[in-house]
Amino acid sequence: LIFWLITKGALGYLPPLDELQNPKNKFATEVISSDMQLLGRYYRQENRVGVNYEDISPNMINALIATEDARYYNHTGIDFKSLLRAIIKMGRAGGGSTITQQLAKQLWSPRANNIFERALQKPIEWVIAVKLERFYTKEEIITMYLNYFDFLHNAVGIKMAANTYFGKDPKNLNVVEAATLVGLCKNPSYYNPVRYRERAEQRRNTVLHQMLKAEYITEAEYAENKALPLVLNFKTLDHKEGSATYFREFLRKYMTAKKPQRKNYPSWASTQYYIDSIAWEQDPLYGWCNKNVKKDGTNYNVYTDGLKIRTSINSKMQKYAEEAVYKHVAKYLQPLFDKENKTKPNAPFTSQLTQKQINDILMRSMRQSERWRVMKEQGHTDEEIQQAFNKKTEMTVFSYHGNIDTLMSPIDSIRYYKSFLRAGFMSIDPKTGEVKAYVGGLNYHHFQYDMVMLGRRQIGSTIKPFLYSLAMENGFTPCDLAPNVQQTYNVAGQSWTPRNSSRARYGENVTLKWGLQQSNNWISAYLMSRLNPQQLVTLMQKFGIDSPDIHPSMALCLGPCDVSVGEMVSAYTTFANNGIRCAPLFVTRIEDNEGNVIADFQTRMTEVISQEGTYKMLDMLQAVIQGGTGSRLRYKFNIEGQIAGKTGTTNRNSDAWFMGITPKLVAGAWVGAEDQSITLGRRGEGSVMALPIVGDFLRRLHKDPNININKTDKFVRPASWQAVECEDAETPAS
Repeated sequence: LIFWLITKGALGYLPPLDELQNPKNKFATEVISSDMQLLGRYYRQENRVGVNYEDISPNMINALIATEDARYYNHTGIDFKSLLRAIIKMGRAGGGSTITQQLAKQLWSPRANNIFERALQKPIEWVIAVKLERFYTKEEIITMYLNYFDFLHNAVGIKMAANTYFGKDPKNLNVVEAATLVGLCKNPSYYNPVRYRERAEQRRNTVLHQMLKAEYITEAEYAENKALPLVLNFKTLDHKEGSATYFREFLRKYMTAKKPQRKNYPSWASTQYYIDSIAWEQDPLYGWCNKNVKKDGTNYNVYTDGLKIRTSINSKMQKYAEEAVYKHVAKYLQPLFDKENKTKPNAPFTSQLTQKQINDILMRSMRQSERWRVMKEQGHTDEEIQQAFNKKTEMTVFSYHGNIDTLMSPIDSIRYYKSFLRAGFMSIDPKTGEVKAYVGGLNYHHFQYDMVMLGRRQIGSTIKPFLYSLAMENGFTPCDLAPNVQQTYNVAGQSWTPRNSSRARYGENVTLKWGLQQSNNWISAYLMSRLNPQQLVTLMQKFGIDSPDIHPSMALCLGPCDVSVGEMVSAYTTFANNGIRCAPLFVTRIEDNEGNVIADFQTRMTEVISQEGTYKMLDMLQAVIQGGTGSRLRYKFNIEGQIAGKTGTTNRNSDAWFMGITPKLVAGAWVGAEDQSITLGRRGEGSVMALPIVGDFLRRLHKDPNININKTDKFVRPASWQAVECEDAETPAS
């Protein structure tokens, strides 16, 4: 009567029939590179990735059956013989639960709140187990069991367990490794091989003995494997570690974004709201989870739906990019920056700031900190919180040589962390828009602000190719002459006199090609005076610079506007792609947990300038590398072949940029500090701070025969096209 009532749902809880036939799989989403390497996973509580029966080692199947359910293939969910033995021997011979019953408990057994519910738990599990045996094959049941079991250390399911404990796929587990994992099934915490190695080894040997009894292994194999020490290749998966950490976090937020509403953005984030609104309308990937629904009508969930996100990232190129950024910034620039700051009283801030301005910056950082938020929620006044920030306390701070235990006040720790240089790097295939490498910073654990797509900084002279493109589209040629003299312009009733870092060839008429090659501000200002600033703003929007804060003015020609690295690299694809700009393509397709393609993503392109204008720009930008501000690529990094580029440096050396253009790849790097009020020092030019990252990256690519980026690559131009050869006039400027 009790079993009949449970079956009919009149007594206790029984999951709906459709759930029994289609249990809700909650699998982690995998982020996969273009060369089929796992970059990471998205999950909340359970880091689980499902595998099929044929992808599990027979050793694992045999060990599980021999230990947990020797008559697995002979019962229909309940092994009455084992159950009777367990009752007679009061549990000393095992609990009598079959693998199917254990699966039922994993999937549907709710927490008992009273004695009555606790008494019904086992009968309900028996009913569910019988139903499972009706709806699934033995292979499917054992696969579900292994996919759902929690092996500890954030490893839910056999795939994650094999990877976490032994660094391999489930199908490659040997007898000893399989026995170790099956040993966890009795009590994962008690037989944890990481904490209790000896205990886990004894349990492993018990499993091996059960395999011998079931004749899955021979006496010789048992003796040999029992004598082996317990060897682990243990590595937990942390989303803050591994490859492409900044990219994975950007992608997670990008795909799960909701439709932007102004009320959800702080008052100072109007630019981000504007950019997000455009992305929502134009980019299918932005907010994809909230724009698309599954068969059941609910939105996709990157934490539980077991999606496979096929990205454009190349794992080798990503590795080379991360190494290039870390080597140059952390190992080379940071020690020089620290040494220079030792003599500065306001370090790391520029000496041009007053103490009040510095205090205001620190106060703003205090108010944005987690410590301030927590103390405010606890009811402390602003004065009490400030006192706490000025009181020394024991803390651990980050350094590139390892964490440091020290005594420091929270306000001093804020200043300390502001002393670390930051960097952003991205590379894109200019023909497809596919993002091949994405480095948002140097250490995601400690510096989580993404300087590729989120951070926006002044771009300095890297804006000049946009200005020169406008000139080429309005009838100018690279050989047109301009006066290389400092001039004062009337801008909205006020005088504006741009400065230049060099007085080379002062007073002469020079070509525009020479002006861009040397990044001459006076030539840029002269060009801007001959063109319409509003036209430059409009053209920059076609280049993909979406910020609403770019205002038409004479000074715009020197790059005072804030732009992201991602926007800049995407904009520069125009010069390698016949005047057509490719928007960044982060994901090529998405598959569901059964391997079905549920989304494909195509390159989004915009025609920006004419082909003829592109060829002119390529000639001038190649001259930047061949004898101009980017020549360090040649003489220091020995980068051969056709390459174009542009350096950029902002006021007070606060931001350093370099954009490199090759026929098959566009790469851009930015180096700076957390605050623009921090100067990079006397070495702060783009050619010194940012160019070496691109140079080192390209050098690594050229050395790798498996990556199709070579010094023999050529820009696509008509055979009839002739490079522009200008004869610079040496007559005095009029």
